[in-house]
Amino acid sequence: MKTQIEHNGIVVLTEEAAQEVSGSPLWNDDLRPTTRQEHSWKGINFATLWIGMCLCIPSYTMASGMIALGMNWWQAVGTIFLGNVIVLIPILLNSHAGTKFGIPYPVFARLWFGDKGAHIPTLARALVAAGWFGINTWIGTEAIDTLLMASFSSWGNLPGHTAIVFVLFWLLNIGIAYRGPEGIKKLSAVAAPVVGISSIILLIWAFTNAGGWGPILETPSKFETTGEFLKVFFPSLTGVIGFWATLALNIPDFCRYAQSQKSQMVAQSLSLPITMTVFSFIGIAVTSATIVIFGQAIWDPVQLLAKFPPFVILLGTIIIVISSVTINVGANVVAPARAIENLYPKRITFGIGAIITGLFAILLQPWYIMSNFGNYIFGWLGTYAALLGPIDGIAIADYWLVRRRQLHLKELYKPNGRYNYANGFNKNGVYALIVGVAIPVLGLFIPPLRFLWDNAWTFGLFIAIGVYTYLMKNDQSVLKEGEYEQITLFDSKHTRPTEMAK
Repeated sequence: MKTQIEHNGIVVLTEEAAQEVSGSPLWNDDLRPTTRQEHSWKGINFATLWIGMCLCIPSYTMASGMIALGMNWWQAVGTIFLGNVIVLIPILLNSHAGTKFGIPYPVFARLWFGDKGAHIPTLARALVAAGWFGINTWIGTEAIDTLLMASFSSWGNLPGHTAIVFVLFWLLNIGIAYRGPEGIKKLSAVAAPVVGISSIILLIWAFTNAGGWGPILETPSKFETTGEFLKVFFPSLTGVIGFWATLALNIPDFCRYAQSQKSQMVAQSLSLPITMTVFSFIGIAVTSATIVIFGQAIWDPVQLLAKFPPFVILLGTIIIVISSVTINVGANVVAPARAIENLYPKRITFGIGAIITGLFAILLQPWYIMSNFGNYIFGWLGTYAALLGPIDGIAIADYWLVRRRQLHLKELYKPNGRYNYANGFNKNGVYALIVGVAIPVLGLFIPPLRFLWDNAWTFGLFIAIGVYTYLMKNDQSVLKEGEYEQITLFDSKHTRPTEMAK
């Protein structure tokens, strides 16, 4: 029986194969492969998704942390651009698998860790996403709280007023998350132009009222030598990479809906690095202008918002809320909710996963993470980059180097199938992850090896690629000629229609 059909680079299960595994404990309606009709996302949908997620307060304030550490404005912006170009590479490499086979991240992880071992990388990703969920919920909370204190003088005297707003905003995020990726698609279409236009208006206001860009753009770097600069540059670069290292893993959750490889690749390549770089510059330029306008540098847009009349605060708060919800639902709920759902697909729903994600976000204390730039850049971004780099490396090595983009789709949903390995765990993936994390961690304890930790994501990624590829040589899970049957079709504009059995 032919189990899968490939049409112009997109593989779907045949109806017979889907019916055969639909009763599997590894199958449910959220985790199954997408049908050909469900590959409906165009390039514009991926562009608005990334623009909507990039236009958030953490992006706005990212460069400020680097400037506080001694960089000048162009060094900070350049670091952000380079970091996003670097992280774009694993994003595109992992996007290919999601687009071609229509599988979400937890199912993709079954390839490299086994159907039970997949919980290791998916829950690691979920932990990071829950942290980001808390951070963005806290940012939105501060904005709404600022509006209420500016509008009602007694609000600030109400005991626990910030906690009340946090709970209500938390509930709003969880409620919207129930709609899943299609809801994100619609939300991003609204958020991208609204937040983008608002950012440009803010930049014009700052330039006009300050009579120029202000002193920050004229302040030189505090580093006297290249060595001093590099000590801050490399951990900052790792932090920038870590910012989207999360999406580099679970980007298949979105690309499984892409119409084609070309559309998603072009859209992501243009929207991510450009949006992050431009928005970071806007943050620097506006903050520079606040020194002239208000006599102090105001990096936090929520604090800046408090300087305006109540009506402007209202509009600004709405925009910040839209921004916070967009990145929360898009980047910080889908992955952990899917990971939790994957623990017990027949009983745990996406909605339950979203609620658990929100609860765990509270336990991570986002107010502490955002309390200073040291916690944010070195503590939060740097630490989880060290964990996610090796996982990114294993995913890339498995799909591109070990399997060479070929897999038996139906077998991903069979508990005792080809990708079960040893009782559901691929020990080679576990070993590669341990080595990929352990070597950079040495830099924390051995001063001469500090460069390993400062570049933890990069070293972890390449170490894991090498170890995993070596360990998986001649692995029995890798497909050989004749081990599965596939119908391969091409549109006439590409070549004549053919049917090929592998």
